[in-house]
Amino acid sequence: MLVNAELSQDFSRLNKQFKELVSALVDIVNIPPVRVEVEAVREGNFRGFDSGRFYLVDSGSLSARYRGRTVYILDEGDLLLPDIAGASQSGMAVLYGSEAGASLYGYPGLEFMQRVFADPSANKVWTRLMITYAGLLLRITAANTRDDAVATPGFEEFQPGEIIINQGERADYVFNLSSGTAEVIVDDVIVGRISEGEIFGAMAALTQSDRSATVRAWTRCSVVKVPKEQFADLIRSNPATIHSLLVDMAHSIVNLNEQLVGLRNKPGGS
Repeated sequence: MLVNAELSQDFSRLNKQFKELVSALVDIVNIPPVRVEVEAVREGNFRGFDSGRFYLVDSGSLSARYRGRTVYILDEGDLLLPDIAGASQSGMAVLYGSEAGASLYGYPGLEFMQRVFADPSANKVWTRLMITYAGLLLRITAANTRDDAVATPGFEEFQPGEIIINQGERADYVFNLSSGTAEVIVDDVIVGRISEGEIFGAMAALTQSDRSATVRAWTRCSVVKVPKEQFADLIRSNPATIHSLLVDMAHSIVNLNEQLVGLRNKPGGS
């Protein structure tokens, strides 16, 4: 994804992660695509455009235009998702064109998502992809916002031993661990670990309660921070997020139970 604006380095990192997730998702879903050749067309949607399909850019580029203004450009490895609002109201549509033409792969949207929902591994990749996509759009929005407006941070890196969230603090964000491994600590006792791709910090954010545990980077960690309000909207609009979240919470409970059993089996344990 390319943008005609000055963006920070974290946008490039998220962009790279987004394309890696797209590639992984397409491999898991494994639907034979239909090749679509796009002729150069600046205004309006390209010939052969189908709002019921997902498109993967194989070569060339597509411009996404809203109300006559280019918002971003999709290049090789990017995924074009259906514009639901624009499908029902033409005045709200995002229009896709190409300055010099492009080659795409088309996938039937309904069958694609049915396979995503049916496969836990695809479900998890899809959730990470949506969170990463939201992070990209936040940065595009911030880059086109006045300097005096408040921009929401969303991507951070932590070195081993650094604290990501503190037990007892206010829960304003939900986190997705893009890379690395983190430790979960309750009252100075390590009770579990968080692995790459897992969502954490959601329970406190969704229940409006304080953090029940500290999360500390065990290795170098990259995390995407999603404001709790935005995460709630994501859950409402994308049921797959709920499944992925429940899987990660179940893993956390299993890790905690194993830790408790270990403590009880130690000499002097109750």
